[in-house]
Amino acid sequence: MKKGVVILGGLLALAFCLPAVAQPSAKAVETIVIDNFDEQQDWSWGARASRFVAEGYPIVKTFEAMPNSLRAYHKEGDPEGLVLGTKIAFDRKGDNWFEVFPQDAEGNLHEIPFVGTVTQMDFWVWGANYNYKLEVLVRDADGRVHVLKAGSLHFQGWRNIVLNIPTWIRQHSYIRSGRPDMTFVGFRIRTDVTAAVDNYVIFFDQLKYTTNTLSNIYDGYELKDAFEKEEAAKAK
Repeated sequence: MKKGVVILGGLLALAFCLPAVAQPSAKAVETIVIDNFDEQQDWSWGARASRFVAEGYPIVKTFEAMPNSLRAYHKEGDPEGLVLGTKIAFDRKGDNWFEVFPQDAEGNLHEIPFVGTVTQMDFWVWGANYNYKLEVLVRDADGRVHVLKAGSLHFQGWRNIVLNIPTWIRQHSYIRSGRPDMTFVGFRIRTDVTAAVDNYVIFFDQLKYTTNTLSNIYDGYELKDAFEKEEAAKAK
């Protein structure tokens, strides 16, 4: 009887020690770049501001520059990288804000869909040491815009911001006719009521996110839009 117990125990131990190579993985974690501002995209970048914005502002342009931490990845002979810059001024102090966002050719807001289930956003910000606050705006799969606090801009020069996406934000619709994915709406910068507002600049670089691209893929996923695809093919 004891011998049988020893043999059974050995088999169980062997089973637990074997590598689980035959188990399929439901994860494919990737980092996806939304915009590095070096290449032409299907969108441009615009800005809008609250009521006391000074005439002629905000101004949005790209400049040749990059954070020093990224120069190690810059190949010799390649053109200098570009960053996105915004300049703003207001006529008075107070609860002022401005937003920087992707836009289409007509200047309308162009929300960028995320792929998979996003865990983090990652980007570089150049702060001018003003006591301003940075926020990231995303729209969930139910159509609601969420304001994610990205911290203070009270620092000098470049800083890498890593922002965790709350798990309670619905990133995918539970019904077929809903919004397919969460989208990136833009950045919002808020001034402190006592901070200077007559000459402020901010720069962004390497806007990207970390995601599990297989999280919303299921057996038969390709049939989700089968009818719409067939109708579109007939219309051509």
